[in-house]
Amino acid sequence: MSDAVGRTGFVVTDIERADAATIDALGVHGVATVHEAMGRRGLVGASVRPIQEGTRLAGSAVTVLAWPGDNLMIHAAVEQCRPGDILVVTSVSPSLDGSFGELFATALHHRGVRGLVTTGGVRDVVDLRAMGFAVWSGAVNAQGTVKATAGSVNVPITVGGTVVRAGDVIVADDDGVLCVPRGEAASVLSASDARVAKEAASREAYRSGELSLDRNDLRGVLADLGVRYVSERDFAAHDARQD
Repeated sequence: MSDAVGRTGFVVTDIERADAATIDALGVHGVATVHEAMGRRGLVGASVRPIQEGTRLAGSAVTVLAWPGDNLMIHAAVEQCRPGDILVVTSVSPSLDGSFGELFATALHHRGVRGLVTTGGVRDVVDLRAMGFAVWSGAVNAQGTVKATAGSVNVPITVGGTVVRAGDVIVADDDGVLCVPRGEAASVLSASDARVAKEAASREAYRSGELSLDRNDLRGVLADLGVRYVSERDFAAHDARQD
């Protein structure tokens, strides 16, 4: 908590963002593909989940470090948001209070913000779904908050063990939320493109009946691990000997 508290009291106004076309392409690929392409890094974890289904997007992170039970810095962050951004919120210590609702979403939608990722709680979920504002949150919770304590906007924050910096690319869908460091966005996109091409070839092979065991050369792996193919009768005999 002390490191986080040391970063309070700032609103950083001039963040850099990745190329818009690169961001959009990463969003099309989705979380699982990009996660694999970048070496299985960057997931914020299973504790942050979507309140909607069937939404896949990406955007530039505008980060918020707030105080538990206090949404003052979300109000400050709205001004820093641009079209294509995703607001990413956490608190200096865990809090699941409902610090975000329909009014915030209305203001962010007007500014072209694509969604919210928060370790905390959200409320007005029926309204958020109806207006199509995408949210990934740690909880759904009607508990309100105050506006009384200084935090920060656009400083590095930690979300589920992953460091998110302002301007990093956030990819989010039904599988979860992933952070791609801004400086790696182009290379990760290239790796994701290559993975999609490889998966397309595998898909066609499986449609024609090829087995993944053979396509991925896994029979040798099984043999090296001592896995044997036996008949049901031979296995029953083996099982009886173990008894």
